[in-house]
Amino acid sequence: MSRGQSAPFTTRKTLGQVVVCLGCCCGRTDKGHPAVPVDWLKAEWKRRTLPKKIHLSISGCLGPCDASNVVMILFGTQAVFLGGISEQAHYLALADWASACERRGELVPLLHSLENFRMQRFAGEQLPAAVA
Repeated sequence: MSRGQSAPFTTRKTLGQVVVCLGCCCGRTDKGHPAVPVDWLKAEWKRRTLPKKIHLSISGCLGPCDASNVVMILFGTQAVFLGGISEQAHYLALADWASACERRGELVPLLHSLENFRMQRFAGEQLPAAVA
């Protein structure tokens, strides 16, 4: 950028990110874990126009493989981990939560149906009371 030019400006505000693990163990059906509906999840995120506010990423390993089908929700500098997500209804609840965040323009607490999947991922990690 030459002198006198300003940096590009965007008004788009990202609220958070949902990262779905398909890493070394936790999200693999060949290890006996339920299949993660990746194609459905991507299509649902796009259908609901969620990528503008809540990014969806498919990731490799998210840490110790001590739980199946791990999802990490990042908001600001904090992360919440969900583990053992096994049914389509759970992924639908995740999309519903992201839609609620998008509608309100801010992060809202996790839906009750997802709270049961919260897990501590790393030693010493302190999880916030709610995604807010």
